Amino acid sequence: MEPSKLLHTWKECLSNNRKAQSELYQYFAPKMYAVCLRFAENAESAQDILQIGFIKVFSKGQNFEGKGSLEGWIRKVMLNSAIEYYRKNKTVFQTTDSISEDHHELPADFDMHSLGYKDLLNMIKELPIGYRTVFSLYAIEGYNHKEIAEMLDMSEGTSKSQLSRARQWLKEKLKKMEENIHERSRI
Repeated sequence: MEPSKLLHTWKECLSNNRKAQSELYQYFAPKMYAVCLRFAENAESAQDILQIGFIKVFSKGQNFEGKGSLEGWIRKVMLNSAIEYYRKNKTVFQTTDSISEDHHELPADFDMHSLGYKDLLNMIKELPIGYRTVFSLYAIEGYNHKEIAEMLDMSEGTSKSQLSRARQWLKEKLKKMEENIHERSRI
């Protein structure tokens, strides 16, 4: 959508124009769903977060002061909605070393050196929810441990521990993937 069209649509949304709200939703929903999915336990939770987020976007639209991009502001609303959703639903952050040993088959032509952005996001999606939430806030969204601790109502030490365990989990997953590739190449 062109910037001028987006600005016009946003102004109409602020006037509670349902058609404009639908248009804005259709435009941003795929990107925002991807954000919600990173913080959700499953697709259904991500949909819930997305809906809650867009309700806030439309009901609190006057809070967007025009500083920065509208997309960035909507993204922040989605992120805050995800955090509130998990606070409300009391997501328990994993503090043990027990991680499910789900093994996913890799395509025969998988090349470890060509691991792309989408591949990494898929691996992040497999992280236990507590690890994934802290990892996403820290590594993707750019928050520090103090901010994460305040957002998620945990200690900074817990945030650091969750990040460390997430990194270890990802390293182990990559190592197993690499081992599977080497085993297949020997066959």
